[in-house]
Amino acid sequence: MSTEKITFLSNWHATPYHAPVYLAQAKGFFANEGLKVALLEPNDPSDVTEIIGSGKVDLGFKAMIHTLAGKARGFPILSVGSLLDEPFTGVVYLKSSGITTDFRSLKGKRIGYVGEFGKIQIDELTSHYGMKPDDYTAVRCGMNVTKAIIDGSIDAGIGLENVQMVELAEWLASQGKPRSDVQMLRIDELAELGCCCFCSILYIGNETFIAENPAKVKAFLRACKRATDYILASPAAAYEEYVAFKPAMGTALNRKIFERSFAYFSKDMKNVSRDWEKVTRYGKRLGVLPEEYTPNYTNEYLDWTFEDESKDPTGDQKKMVVLQEKVAEQGGFHRLGENKAAPLVDAASACLI
Repeated sequence: MSTEKITFLSNWHATPYHAPVYLAQAKGFFANEGLKVALLEPNDPSDVTEIIGSGKVDLGFKAMIHTLAGKARGFPILSVGSLLDEPFTGVVYLKSSGITTDFRSLKGKRIGYVGEFGKIQIDELTSHYGMKPDDYTAVRCGMNVTKAIIDGSIDAGIGLENVQMVELAEWLASQGKPRSDVQMLRIDELAELGCCCFCSILYIGNETFIAENPAKVKAFLRACKRATDYILASPAAAYEEYVAFKPAMGTALNRKIFERSFAYFSKDMKNVSRDWEKVTRYGKRLGVLPEEYTPNYTNEYLDWTFEDESKDPTGDQKKMVVLQEKVAEQGGFHRLGENKAAPLVDAASACLI
């Protein structure tokens, strides 16, 4: 039996930063575009590129490095837009582990990683710092890095500033310890990449589906843009609507993850050419991309005006560190380039009180 539904596979179970697609569904933005969308969640995040590449699912979310590597492996996938721009990614650890800001302090430690590219990244970094892969123990944790650190099965693990660091900070607080005891060795700084964009979260799709359904893809992305605009304009109200549609989001922890993700939402959803070029070079350096590889992205399905490119991306990342530290301490919704943050209770949500 055939179906007219678009199938969409997330990169993980429903998470606060997935809000745009769930709100596009909940608020009828997909329906307004004449679309029926089935939102799916994977059992194993490592399967996403293969499932979409094989044509079993039409569209989905995936990080940039995995999107590049998936195409290099023969899965016909293409990025058609960005969800999150450059979330800080790195080796997350607790001060009690004995790990310090010196990467070499990882020697003899157990380091968790999500999928095979995490292992490749750490192996490459060890060589960069005069170490060998057997100087640490690699433990594949999937998406359970936080749990593995808490239960002591690993000393550190690859994670995101807006997810795993938040989870660990809240666990520390529940133990009567300072939230600041969770730290990160940022991979972009260690590898001298000049960007955090290898873990930018993208809207990707099966190339055949995209080529055969350009109007559907444009309509899907318009609905997601409308949902993103709503989130950026009224974050508190948007979060409450997300919780109403997806009750599992209604926890204090998920609220904090949503607040920490707010600064990373891509306003215009475009693929940033500069970032793709950097991550492609990084992929070649890691050996997961051939030298002749051409990045697999397009902006042709985004039919709106784009924001100006940052003239100082490195400076912006330094500002983002300060901004996210403020959010971690005070909460709220903050973004770079705005004179003031959106209030905790915005006009739209005030109407609901």
